[in-house]
Amino acid sequence: MKLKKIFFFALAMMAGQIAWGQNTIVEDFQSSTLNQPGQQYPQVNSQGYARFKIKAPKASSVRVSLGLGGSGGTLLTKGADGFFIGTTAGPMDEGFHYYHLSIDGGIFNDPGALNFYGSTRWESGIEIPAHDRDFYALKNVPHGNVQQILFPSKSTNSQRRAFVYTPPGYEKNTAKKYPVLYLQHGWGEDETAWSNQGHANLIMDNLIAEGNTIPFLIVMTYGMTNELKWGHMKDFKIDGFQKVLVDELIPYIDAHFRTVADRGHRAMAGLSMGGMETHAITLNNPDVFSYYALLSGGVYTPEELKGKTKPALIFISCGSREKPDGVKGAVAQLKKAGYNAVSYISQNTAHEFLTWRRSLHELAPMLFQNN
Repeated sequence: MKLKKIFFFALAMMAGQIAWGQNTIVEDFQSSTLNQPGQQYPQVNSQGYARFKIKAPKASSVRVSLGLGGSGGTLLTKGADGFFIGTTAGPMDEGFHYYHLSIDGGIFNDPGALNFYGSTRWESGIEIPAHDRDFYALKNVPHGNVQQILFPSKSTNSQRRAFVYTPPGYEKNTAKKYPVLYLQHGWGEDETAWSNQGHANLIMDNLIAEGNTIPFLIVMTYGMTNELKWGHMKDFKIDGFQKVLVDELIPYIDAHFRTVADRGHRAMAGLSMGGMETHAITLNNPDVFSYYALLSGGVYTPEELKGKTKPALIFISCGSREKPDGVKGAVAQLKKAGYNAVSYISQNTAHEFLTWRRSLHELAPMLFQNN
């Protein structure tokens, strides 16, 4: 009996050690790649945990709220030196995350991190290195340019802004004309999102260098979505932005850049709210766009496409932690109805930029292949 007790005690100790090992945080933290110059915090370790350190000697409470809109989060502990420090309760999803600080009830950005426009405000950002990050890495390859343009909008009585990605060689090969992808951001973001948070330009540079995509322009503009409060998406009206995009921006781009100005060389895509915009605008303007892509932004049905000019491609994607069955089911129905439809599911991601980076990486090589 004594030997049995010793044996079972040893098993219990081993099980406890294994469980403890699984929850142990590896102390190999390094500064986030999105930190302000010279700032050590926030930090990220090899498991995906994030650690924050904030100097607030007169504060009584500091909490880090992570994610678009930022709720819950990590409560930091105050030290005798006036610094609050804390580590996330578990590893975070790979990729980019917005966050802000709640200090005694007030909302502030982390002075150690760079800021990115999201949640209708400039938020702090942190990057959890992804295992497949090579496809959006800054490499020693020919690079395109992202330039700001200002275009007149009579419908809004204003000068509006857009960013245009031109592929490597655009400035030198002045006889060549290019297709165009109009790429929309999500709710609470603006026209800087796809370049800053999404690395769309680096994704394209790498694909072009590998010979895996046809070079094309990407146009990114403000989708007039930030006036809507969260939870009121059903109140969104497409008319205003549709007029800006179709009647004002597209003609401006065709007049000022070397584009192939026809339906067969024009695509529209958007993430989340931008997907909702893409869905409505492409259905309303089937003779303007030939390639449609919704990234975590709903689905198309054969019924709503029936009787309209047939798109060359319908691409629908989401993260595996969103509603992948809905995406797969919608694409199966589209294929059955005779449409060239493709689904893509980003593994182990939710409604976040790694889902959309991966989606663009999958989508780009499929665009304009018929040409």
